[in-house]
Amino acid sequence: MPSILTFRRGTAAQNDAFTGSAGEITVDSTNGTIRVHDGVTAGGSQVATASTLGALASLDTVDTAQIDDGAITAAKLAPGAASAGLKSQQVFTSNGTWTKPAGIKLIKVYVTGGGGGGAGGDGGTNAGGGGGAGATAIKIIDVSSVSSVSVTVGSAGSAGTGENGLGSNGGTSSFGAYCSATGGDRGIPWQTTSSSGYGGTASGGDININGGDGSQPAPHDAADDSHANDGGASYWGGGGQGALQSQNYNRSGATYAAARPGRSYGSGGGGGGHTYTYTRSGAAGATGIIVIEEYA
Repeated sequence: MPSILTFRRGTAAQNDAFTGSAGEITVDSTNGTIRVHDGVTAGGSQVATASTLGALASLDTVDTAQIDDGAITAAKLAPGAASAGLKSQQVFTSNGTWTKPAGIKLIKVYVTGGGGGGAGGDGGTNAGGGGGAGATAIKIIDVSSVSSVSVTVGSAGSAGTGENGLGSNGGTSSFGAYCSATGGDRGIPWQTTSSSGYGGTASGGDININGGDGSQPAPHDAADDSHANDGGASYWGGGGQGALQSQNYNRSGATYAAARPGRSYGSGGGGGGHTYTYTRSGAAGATGIIVIEEYA
């Protein structure tokens, strides 16, 4: 005849008053659970059931009434801990005001200046310089006591048009007084005394990232062929490609391709070109951007 193993059993109150031997198991008939004893603690430790664990897993919040431990108090529980984390995001590509949504306590901002415009082609040396990229500042900000912040987004630098046309610098972006990022410098035609297309600089961020430089203008080759210079890359991606030109020297035919504007937020525009009687303008940089990640 098979043996049957049984354990001591009693109500919850009887179990609470009982101190079992180390390793002893008793049955709580009130709650339908078992207790494991250590020879010291009255009532032992209650073992959770599958239904209890399932209920806990579905909770959005936990309070002291749901924790069987007098050492844990409400003051030790982070309010809304179960709902913390990334909640929303706001993106600005033009000036405005960031307004804090309800329940948001912390934000992470990415502030990128505008990209500089590429220069037009130079009749003597052909290739125009690419525009520099805007810088990027990244900062985490406690907004528990903040309701709104002014947002300024740097404009895109304009293209240098026609022969020797100069691009314009990209504009500065800022998130209130917290952090800012200047735009990239404009591209210029070939010169030996001036810089062309320097990337912007950032300040105030926990991380400050310079914008990429645009390619410097360069002389054409003996065949009067030249690839103009590309715009600088920003935090978000690459700049515009410079113009391409060939004037039928050592080629089967003349070839032209226009410069491209900045491809990613804050990137520089490509430089223009010139070959014989044809001139290619530079291209505009890309506008800056401000991204705000919002956390509870």
